[in-house]
Amino acid sequence: MSITILSGQIKDLGGFTVARILPQVARRMLGPFVFLDEMGPAQFAPGTGIDVRPHPHIGLATITWLFAGALGHRDSLGTVIDIYPGAANWMTAGRGISHSERTPAAERAAGHLMHGLQAWVALPVSHAECDPAFDHVSAEAMPRHRADGIEAVVIAGEMWGLPAPVPFPHPIHYAQVQMQPGAQLAVPAAWGERGVYLVSGAVMVDGQAVPRGTLAVLGQGDAVIGASEPSLLMLLGGAPFPEKRHLEWNFVSHDPARIAAAVADWRADRFAAVPGESERIPY
Repeated sequence: MSITILSGQIKDLGGFTVARILPQVARRMLGPFVFLDEMGPAQFAPGTGIDVRPHPHIGLATITWLFAGALGHRDSLGTVIDIYPGAANWMTAGRGISHSERTPAAERAAGHLMHGLQAWVALPVSHAECDPAFDHVSAEAMPRHRADGIEAVVIAGEMWGLPAPVPFPHPIHYAQVQMQPGAQLAVPAAWGERGVYLVSGAVMVDGQAVPRGTLAVLGQGDAVIGASEPSLLMLLGGAPFPEKRHLEWNFVSHDPARIAAAVADWRADRFAAVPGESERIPY
């Protein structure tokens, strides 16, 4: 099988960097995934942290997944929650939501290591204007698949016969996988478009090495991942949409006019506010 290797594009967000994996010129989407950032790893000194002021979304769901650190979430539904490694935050924007992300007080005071992934998945046209929603799933409630030298956490979709706690209205797969040296993992073609993002360690897909911090987009047919040292990776993808998706700032839609309307709504302050926040990011 041939694979395509995509390297993350480094972005400086002020105080820490992210690697922008999707979208990029070589690949705009992978299944329903329109956006994937690796945040850090970044060591924050005491008194410092992340401060992403309130901003809006439409037409997508965001998935926050952490390896280290913590992130506080507030949104226009009134949700206030901190996420820690192993738990999942699903925010469904639908017709419109605004939210902020900030380092919780305890971690900010003490200093901490921050490392995680932020993913956006486009909603199908049938659900693009649904009511906004938020789901938090604790680490203890995440379904786990265990095999020889493998432990996987199912974040989205159904994998290995295990459904994710939060349903998504389109074929999708997303999982964290830890592999021990010598372990092998089958990646069936039935999962649709498939990608392997290597966070740490050393793996090969059908004999081809995947460099750390890259997304290996798999070609046609079944594939096998093999690890030669302890490795942490993400599996992601799903079925492509029949319609093209447009991505502008924080907005996703199949209709450019809908994005233009969302821009106008944010500029005119017509999105619901985030309780407890007095700032906002301008368009």
